[in-house]
Parts: sequence; C-alpha cells; structure tokens
Amino acid sequence: MLGLGTIAVLTLGLQPVWAGDKVTGEVVDLSCYLHHPATSTGSSHRKCAEMCAKKGLPMGLLTADKQVFLLLEDHDNPKAYAAAIAKAAQQVTVEGDKVDVGGVQGLMVESVTE
Repeated sequence: MLGLGTIAVLTLGLQPVWAGDKVTGEVVDLSCYLHHPATSTGSSHRKCAEMCAKKGLPMGLLTADKQVFLLLEDHDNPKAYAAAIAKAAQQVTVEGDKVDVGGVQGLMVESVTE
C-alpha cells in the first residue's frame, strides 16, 4: 500500500528530497555556463562568474561527471548560500538536500567547504 507522500510524489511527478547530500564541484554562473559550457569554467572565467554572482544571477554546481545543480538558498540559513556563491569558479563541497523537479536538479545549500 502506498502512503500519501508516495502518491503525491507519483501524481505530481516530483522527485523526493534526499537529506544531507554532499556534492563536490565548481561553482558556475549558469547564465554563462548554459550558453557557453566549453568556455565558462575555471579560473579564466572567475572574474565574469564573480560579476554574475554579484548581479544575483543563478549559480550552480558543476560536478566532475558534468551534472549541474542549481544552488538554492535556505531562507533560514542564507549565509551558507552566500558562502557558496562567493566561491565562484572554484571547487567546493556543498552539503544540503538534493531536489529534482521537472528535470531541474537543485541543491539546498546548508554548508560549504573547500
């Protein structure tokens, strides 16, 4: 027998949340990366990535296996998200809850380490 939560996930097409995941990758500005993935990573792109982050453009985490996670701010813990985007074009490990809705992968930023 399926519980109500399972039925809601199946009915709405939502993926469940995985708590406490750790994901390592490069903090990328999604405006550039999604449009020009071959040239929008690494230290050569740092100045642009920092500028995009300061403008409030969406930021993501690019893993070694080319998965991209939209970084999400936890409104109860905004300092962790700020710490993540301050590491634009750098490798970090982000701990938080992964979500997948409509094919978009997200990661709620709870903590960041280098």
